[in-house]
Amino acid sequence: MNWRRPEPKRPSWMKIVIPDDYQDMVDQLECFSLIRHHDVTRYREPARDLTELVERLCDADVVVSIRERVEFSRALLERLPKLKLIALVGRNSKAIDFTACTELGILVATGNSSSPVAPAELALALIMASRRNVALEAERMKRGEWPCTLSHRLRGSTLGIFGLGAIGRLVAESGRGLGMDILVWGQKSSLEKAAAAGYASAASKQALFERSDVLSLHVRLTRDTHGIVSPTDLDHMKPTALIVNTARAELIEPGALLGALRRGRPGYAAVDVYEQEPITNGNHPFLSMSNVLCTPHLGWSEWTNFELYFREAFEQIVAYQQGLPIRLGKS
Repeated sequence: MNWRRPEPKRPSWMKIVIPDDYQDMVDQLECFSLIRHHDVTRYREPARDLTELVERLCDADVVVSIRERVEFSRALLERLPKLKLIALVGRNSKAIDFTACTELGILVATGNSSSPVAPAELALALIMASRRNVALEAERMKRGEWPCTLSHRLRGSTLGIFGLGAIGRLVAESGRGLGMDILVWGQKSSLEKAAAAGYASAASKQALFERSDVLSLHVRLTRDTHGIVSPTDLDHMKPTALIVNTARAELIEPGALLGALRRGRPGYAAVDVYEQEPITNGNHPFLSMSNVLCTPHLGWSEWTNFELYFREAFEQIVAYQQGLPIRLGKS
């Protein structure tokens, strides 16, 4: 990450577009006051195609990119002649063609913070809700039905943590607080952290999948970890086990989890991430399965987190407008 040198001040009024404000609430954040005086347009629904996306963004001086909800391809960027700055909500995005941005004179400003708290809390919430059938029985009760399932207690069961990074550590700490036995697998650094914390390390990836009653994925998505969970890995899981994915859908081979759930190993899944997002009109096979608990990528979505990430993005816009150095993203 590097800093752009100061430049002359820009006009005090700019056209700013915020695509894919799924929660329709960015303007309710306290930090929105930093850009409220500009001409700001927000869209909640994703664009249907490239043509509609161009129509939304073509007059923008600045686009606020929320995570990786929009792919800023060369084909898109070349059709946005007025665009001067993309302000990222969060750190660098894999959905931006940085080479094209450089050639077209478009700056990409990035955030600098990363908080593990919100995603760790959601992972724990999904574990508890799924193991105790909370969502399933709550919906049945709304329909006037009486409970008809037995759930699984957490105390005394094994919580597998695949990747003991910042998020994984918080989930492991919470699991241990609930009386779960923690079992870790991952890179050498994860195993070293596990030993320092007094957690058991699995003898192998296969052992992690075989022994876990609950397995939570906390691996960073890279070229090497893409598809790191295979159908064979899932077949090693217990028929009573739960797999939780609040990290990235691409960590699991395409179609592998759906096939494994249909075969009965594992017996349950709790999922917050999907290969194609957003999921609209109930258009995903997981949503018709009673043994799968789905949430719409809520891992980072809470007020404190939004204030942190959006404030950084808006501060970069202010710095750009005032001709001050900005934090440049990189591919």
